[in-house]
Amino acid sequence: MSSPYVYSSHLKNESAQLFVSPLPDLPLREIPGSYGVPFFGAIKDRWDYFYVQGEDQFFRYRMEKYNSTVFRVNMPPGPWISHDSRVIALLDGKSFPILFDTSKVEKRDVFTGTYMPSTSFTGGYRVCSYLDPSEPAHGSLKSLLLSFLTSKHEEIVPLYQSNLKGMFEELEDQLRGKGRAEFGPLNDALSLEFVFRLFCEGKNPSETKLESKGPSMFRKWITFQLAPLNTLGLPKLLAPIEDFILHSIRLPFFLVKGDYKKFYDAFYSSATSFLDKAESFGMSREEACHNLIFMAGFNAFGGFIKCFPSLIKWVASGGETLHRELAKEIRAAVKCEGGVTLNAINKMALTKSVVYEALRIEPPVPYQYGRAKDDLVIQTHDAMFKIKKGEMIFGYQPYATKDSKIFNDPEKFIGSRFVGEKGETLLKYVLWSNGRGIDEPTMHNKQCPGKNLVELLPRVFLAEFFLRYDTFLVEIGTLLSNTTVTFLSLKKAKRSP
Repeated sequence: MSSPYVYSSHLKNESAQLFVSPLPDLPLREIPGSYGVPFFGAIKDRWDYFYVQGEDQFFRYRMEKYNSTVFRVNMPPGPWISHDSRVIALLDGKSFPILFDTSKVEKRDVFTGTYMPSTSFTGGYRVCSYLDPSEPAHGSLKSLLLSFLTSKHEEIVPLYQSNLKGMFEELEDQLRGKGRAEFGPLNDALSLEFVFRLFCEGKNPSETKLESKGPSMFRKWITFQLAPLNTLGLPKLLAPIEDFILHSIRLPFFLVKGDYKKFYDAFYSSATSFLDKAESFGMSREEACHNLIFMAGFNAFGGFIKCFPSLIKWVASGGETLHRELAKEIRAAVKCEGGVTLNAINKMALTKSVVYEALRIEPPVPYQYGRAKDDLVIQTHDAMFKIKKGEMIFGYQPYATKDSKIFNDPEKFIGSRFVGEKGETLLKYVLWSNGRGIDEPTMHNKQCPGKNLVELLPRVFLAEFFLRYDTFLVEIGTLLSNTTVTFLSLKKAKRSP
């Protein structure tokens, strides 16, 4: 069968053509909303976002107030980290894809929004995520990453399977000993081990300077970069202190400098084939290594530690009925193909749908940003809006992928939503990857180079899980806005397929 990784060199304007359509007969509205008084308006919106309304209500209140899914607002962090917090927010699935059209929006230094962390966190380099496709380095780096992932396609499933077996055994040991098992630390360790071994000749990160502390070190490094977008959930009396430390000043790199040096030494000494390939693409081993750390540590590891707890939460919400259906499908496909192969995985329509539904209802990357290259007109379902050149456009994905004019019961997790011909047509509205679900990453767009990997591994996870277990119970919590999962029971499968 064909590889799930397709290295493409599409024409530069191909992605742009996806979003070109005649303007419908819709009214042209002024964009509602206000930025308030300079400086103070940004701080007010920041307090509303973190401490008064909370993230969801922050957007819902304004959407209802203006009777519009497009409006002007300030996005955190604001002063003094962000020099300009003004954005035009898009909250529907119709207007959101303009953010993927790099002929219309510039993606330079907007990966984290209205601010950019110091390049000290990335070895002094603006890594690929912060580059616009018009910059020559973007094409070289993206092509390198896509080419390397393509070369590893036969290793990915077996490597991930080998790591999963140990994690399942540890879950069972903890349940026997404590009556409960924390999924987070085990998933952290598995995610880093898989990513490191994939890029580093199969070497275990514990055999390097990272030792067993790699997951916690990467978590801290990521946290320092994203601190201006987070809250600790402290009592309200401490909110002014937290707001000043996290949202008004930048956390200094020197506090994680030692950890980053260990990242660099570990990858530089272990990722030989990746760095050799980078030289063949015309870049230095040093630049390639810093980009690899960001892709492996921030994009991949950082994504997996959000994606898999979310997946388990939503599969758990489906109860035993969904679990039986998944187990039946998975076991039949594996029996037919003689193992958890790519052919078997591609026969698991419900399993694929469940993964996409989890990515739709709780996208691991909730925000997208882009700056208008020229004056442009965007379309919602019921109006058009003019955006001026240079204005920052912000998309809030959890609302765009729960657009009630696109999805039935958008707030409900429906595991079979994407099954069948009709379901497949909805995949283009799954937007987690900085692109539509039906599109592929290329050197000319900003779609996640690991898109196919992120969509494949949860399917492998579910396949291996339901070969081993019939059903399960979990306790769901939240820590620093992230989902936490604690297993309370695992019911072993009655028989092997």
